[in-house]
Amino acid sequence: MTEDFALDLAAYFKRIQYPGPAAPTLETLQALHLAHATHIPFENLDVLLRRPIRLDVPSVFAKLVTNKRGGYCFEQNRLFASALQALGFSVTCLSARVQMGSAEPRARTHMLLSVQIDGQPWLSDVGFGHEGLLHPILLEPGHEAQQFAWRYRIVAHGGLHTLQSLHADGWFDLYRFTLEPHYPIDYEVANHYTSTYPESRFMLNIIAAQPGPERRLVLWNGVLTEQTAAEKTEAKIMDDEDLLRVLEARFGLRFPPGTRFNR
Repeated sequence: MTEDFALDLAAYFKRIQYPGPAAPTLETLQALHLAHATHIPFENLDVLLRRPIRLDVPSVFAKLVTNKRGGYCFEQNRLFASALQALGFSVTCLSARVQMGSAEPRARTHMLLSVQIDGQPWLSDVGFGHEGLLHPILLEPGHEAQQFAWRYRIVAHGGLHTLQSLHADGWFDLYRFTLEPHYPIDYEVANHYTSTYPESRFMLNIIAAQPGPERRLVLWNGVLTEQTAAEKTEAKIMDDEDLLRVLEARFGLRFPPGTRFNR
């Protein structure tokens, strides 16, 4: 957080509809994590509008809180880390390789957090999209956590930690990370790649997502998918105006009529 910017916690709490306590405890971390994850959607739409993705805290706060937009991991977790630090939490910023089931190593293009409470580290991540955590998970290899309808675990091998989610056919790798601290410049470099490189998936796809306790919602290009523990349903987006209606009705993201997202 920049020294000359005082985070407006009251406005942030209002944005995520959080009425609870502000003491730096595990209970507060869990409640804040759930509120943020379920009220600020994951989305890459400014990338497709060819707008720069700025990661300084004032810019992130203006976009996600004041203007009621969503964002992707660098924006979401930068805001969350700043709020936690303002409340007195000890936060270490980390970086991960998003695997999504792949065995091949990928670039470090995901930001996540480790939050220390009573000597224990908790993996906190409000910026991973529809399969993202709803609560922090104890950063301990072998630890499993049931989070409402979804189950997660952390495994470790050769100095690498992997966050996995339980699918119908077994455990699924979400991302791999080390415990090496990362700094704002590290995310600036990764953000430049994700928001400008022509082959970046954020340059090629329209993405919006919102995790939830019993339902996960994801829009990927022309398909809106809604998933529960029991079933998955899909609805096709009919045209550009239908896309704008879906973004507003299902994700709370409002754009002027005629807005077009360039891929």
